Amino acid sequence: MKNHQQGEPIGNNLLRALSIDDWKILRPSLEHWSAPTGTLLHEPGDTVRYAYFPRGSSLVSYLVVLNDGRAIETALVGREGAVGGIVSQGRLPAYTRAEVQLGGLFFRIDLNHLEEAKSISLTLRHLFARYADCLMAQVFQSVACGAAHSIEQRTARWLLAAVERTGVDAMTVTQEQLAVMLGVGRSYLSRVIRDLRQRGVIETRRGQISIRKADRLRSLACECNAAVSHHCNDVLKGVYPAEHSHDGSTDQNPGMRE
Repeated sequence: MKNHQQGEPIGNNLLRALSIDDWKILRPSLEHWSAPTGTLLHEPGDTVRYAYFPRGSSLVSYLVVLNDGRAIETALVGREGAVGGIVSQGRLPAYTRAEVQLGGLFFRIDLNHLEEAKSISLTLRHLFARYADCLMAQVFQSVACGAAHSIEQRTARWLLAAVERTGVDAMTVTQEQLAVMLGVGRSYLSRVIRDLRQRGVIETRRGQISIRKADRLRSLACECNAAVSHHCNDVLKGVYPAEHSHDGSTDQNPGMRE
């Protein structure tokens, strides 16, 4: 099969999974876009106007905003997926906040154009519906994880998920931000981070956490990442990052099927 992105790296596994014909339908409406860390793609109640496809190391969190102002993370989306009204029929109000956790490159598409493309291609609709199933699996697993697993397990899970979805070993996130996203107290998280640092599993700098021993971190994490990856590999083979690989080589994944 020819490389259909010659001269234009895609950097997003979901788009790479498109057939040649579906890529030709969608590509003219995709806009090159970039955003720095902290950019809000939408807030609860906002009309969702675009779908975003993170490319390379870009990373986005879906966050449920509580009455007291806390924003609890329910899903993390990187090079494997998309954010926005990927399966909705047109523009709808957002239920969550979508925030860029690691800034970088994206493809962006107006939802009106996306709906036009899906009206042309049944296989395109099916692919995005399958991705929505994968995203829902992550949300379900996140609920179970928050109820059943320790702060250390959940912290290790989040760091691994971020690494696998971006292909980079350093996350731009403060301990306070991570504590809020995980829905735990800052003091509890600080103890976990300090312990991981003392064991040489991670390294911390101001506003950054770097992974030093991924295998050791994986042994400390709960089974949630693996469970989601396993399900999504059944639903969309080759789209979700492999549990034991985070080399960032998105454009080496099988995709753009004949």
